[in-house]
Amino acid sequence: MEKKSLWEFGTREVVYAAIGAALYGVFSWVTNFLALPAAGNIALRPAVAIPLFFGIAFGPWVGFLSGFVGNVLGDFLSGWGFWWYWDLGNGIMGMIPGLIAAGIVSYKAKETIIKAEIFIVIGAAVGILVPSLLEIPFSGIDLKTAIVGYWLPAAGTNIINGLILVPILMVAYDAVVARSGR
Repeated sequence: MEKKSLWEFGTREVVYAAIGAALYGVFSWVTNFLALPAAGNIALRPAVAIPLFFGIAFGPWVGFLSGFVGNVLGDFLSGWGFWWYWDLGNGIMGMIPGLIAAGIVSYKAKETIIKAEIFIVIGAAVGILVPSLLEIPFSGIDLKTAIVGYWLPAAGTNIINGLILVPILMVAYDAVVARSGR
């Protein structure tokens, strides 16, 4: 595989970001009806694996845009409106795992998958903490509600979905890359 620049953002990355955002938006919309009990407007979203994976595979900007724009699209399709701080959080969630993109030689190597899973946990935890805390000034909730009602259920399910689904996507992508000679 060719050596990648971590912060590169050209035509290729724009295309990957658009594909990631479209996939995340549509697949989020498909599962947004799976509301988590006792959590404020939080849905079970297996689709979070998309911005997490796109960040890992194509870099932090692609991960960020896949998460940010994909969340805007998914919420729009679901009729949930525009909540910029949740879009930002989803972008951050995709960007943080993208920080390992430049150092990947093999997507199926055990060390790469372990490193990716560490960054998935950090990305989901930090990415969802930002909007959860911003709910305090924007929605008037208290810290306990922000943490227990928003952050824990959203970050927890995103982490679980990411830890399970992203390694599967990484191994599949490694096979595609190996076959195509890229």
